[in-house]
Formats: sequence, structure tokens, C-alpha cells
Amino acid sequence: MEKVKVRICVGTSCFVMGSAQIQSLEFNAPSDIADKIEIIEERCMGLCKDITSKHNRGPFVYVNDELIEEASYEKVVSKIREQIKE
Repeated sequence: MEKVKVRICVGTSCFVMGSAQIQSLEFNAPSDIADKIEIIEERCMGLCKDITSKHNRGPFVYVNDELIEEASYEKVVSKIREQIKE
């Protein structure tokens, strides 16, 4: 089984808004998903730069190719579990 790719925006805005807690998945993932994920930290995804864009609610995380806005540790773990079931 291919690992679920979790791309976390760690740009300043996303970091301040909570991506720091999501980064803890790298070392603190629940045991049922720990060996099934690959954490990738991206300096900035650029999704919040344009205030007219629909993407202005960070922090931003991609679980595989699915974007999560206003991401939290819990939302990301839930989405990872969904992806693993598929």
C-alpha cells in the first residue's frame, strides 16, 4: 500500500494559525496511521496570498490531493483515515 502524502503549509501565516500542531503528526501520529503516512512540509503553498481567492482560511494541508482549509490535527487525522479506507 502506498503511503498517504500529507503536505503541510508551514509558511508564517499557516504556522501561526496552527500548522505547528499538525506537524506533530510526524512524531505523534496515532498508532493506526503512523506507518501509513508521509509528512511533507512546504514553506508556503501560496493559497492565502490573494485575498480575493476562495482559499484564504489557513492553515492549509493536502491529504494526497485533497485540500483541507482551516486544518486542525483532528481534521487531518480524520481525512487520513478516510484515505486509508479507500
